[in-house]
Amino acid sequence: QVQLVESGGGLVQAGGSLRLSCAASGLTFSTYAMGWFRQAPGKEREFVAAIRRTIFSTYYADSVKGRFTCSRDNVKNTVYLQMSSLKPEDTAVYYCAALKGGSYLNWDEYEYWGQGTQVTVSS
Repeated sequence: QVQLVESGGGLVQAGGSLRLSCAASGLTFSTYAMGWFRQAPGKEREFVAAIRRTIFSTYYADSVKGRFTCSRDNVKNTVYLQMSSLKPEDTAVYYCAALKGGSYLNWDEYEYWGQGTQVTVSS
């Protein structure tokens, strides 16, 4: 049974930082690209960041580029999202997801999803 479990969300003031983690089990982690998406109330799910399987190339939405850093540890089967200079508009539920093939931008191509972790940024 595949599980992706996010952690690290919480309440932070604008300008602050958080690090999200996503621990994977039940899959061969190194064979999946990993992505982060977020969804704010009343808005569609949007791509945040992704990291490739082994060469660790990363991709970011323009809205988070330069502020967020995605990384992974294929020994610990964990993907991370380091978020800095947080803004109130970053408030959302953040999800990690596993992608076997396809475009990292398209949420519907991801095979497995975590349950999400809430990030709230106060002004």
